[in-house]
Amino acid sequence: MSPTLTRVRTRLTDLAEQAGVSTATVSRVLNGKAGVSTQTRQAVLAALDVLGYERPEKLRTRSAGLVGLIVPELTNPVFPAFAQVIESMLSERGYTPLLCTQSPGGTTEDQYVEMLIDHGVDGIVFVSGLHADASASTERYQRLRSRGLPIILVNGFADGIDAPTVSTDDAAAMDLAVRHLVSLGHRSIGLAVGPDRFIPTRRKLKSFADNLRRHLDVDVAGHVVTTLFTVEGGQAAAAELIASGHTAIVCGSDLMALGAIRAARARGLRVPEDVSVVGYDDSPLIAFTDPPLTTVRQPVQAMGHAAVAALMAEISGAPSPRTELLFYPELIVRGSTGAARATS
Repeated sequence: MSPTLTRVRTRLTDLAEQAGVSTATVSRVLNGKAGVSTQTRQAVLAALDVLGYERPEKLRTRSAGLVGLIVPELTNPVFPAFAQVIESMLSERGYTPLLCTQSPGGTTEDQYVEMLIDHGVDGIVFVSGLHADASASTERYQRLRSRGLPIILVNGFADGIDAPTVSTDDAAAMDLAVRHLVSLGHRSIGLAVGPDRFIPTRRKLKSFADNLRRHLDVDVAGHVVTTLFTVEGGQAAAAELIASGHTAIVCGSDLMALGAIRAARARGLRVPEDVSVVGYDDSPLIAFTDPPLTTVRQPVQAMGHAAVAALMAEISGAPSPRTELLFYPELIVRGSTGAARATS
């Protein structure tokens, strides 16, 4: 048997195993033959990419168009997660995604928009952009719509913007977190969250206050610290909450929760024996922290699918509803929450 034939058969076997199909099916896909479902064909193409094989020329489809995807930054792992899902969905539909990520002092959202327009994009998806900032003008989005450019907003509903919005239900997220901690016996629960100019933050704040009154009959004053959605922000906020006697802390992001754990340990406290911590997002790899983080999971996959589906409808001339599409989050209980410590 020739070395070349051996390599071909090895490749087919590897691809078949990765895709969960037969080598005959892999061969049909690679040779562009009919009789293979779209789902199976996609699985084989994904196997090619995962295993590092170059796609045959006949499988390289021409792009149906360009779509801009603007995210705030990549240091918070939830944003790469959104980007990956949305980019994958766009690629499956034949579109080429153009990812634009921001960083302090770098290219702004408005500058990215101008660049994308210059590239002739068919639409733009904004993830947690200026639309989520209540202090920012929404006129920039109306200008895009007046040009007929389809846009989709993710996590940050703002009245008056002529575009579909896909969001996680922040009120439900706080309800899940507080009820979980109350069920563990906690009576002094704090919230560490980002700047209150952001719409998701405001929704979390309102729901947290409502839950404290409903479950513990206490006012929210003294139980909230607003800071930055970072590890350092979470550490600073948690240090303040722990110093004022809180035994449990709900955080506005997983990064903040990691900072809260660091703050507890800096005071010689254990998590969850002395302080319970709840995150938000269920970012990739967060289950492998020490301790594994209890968190409220954003349904990133479902939200990404909905955002792309809405964009495809807009591009095709069948506008989607302008009402906000809210996705219910899920409480993921791991090792960072436990029963409230007994008091003497």
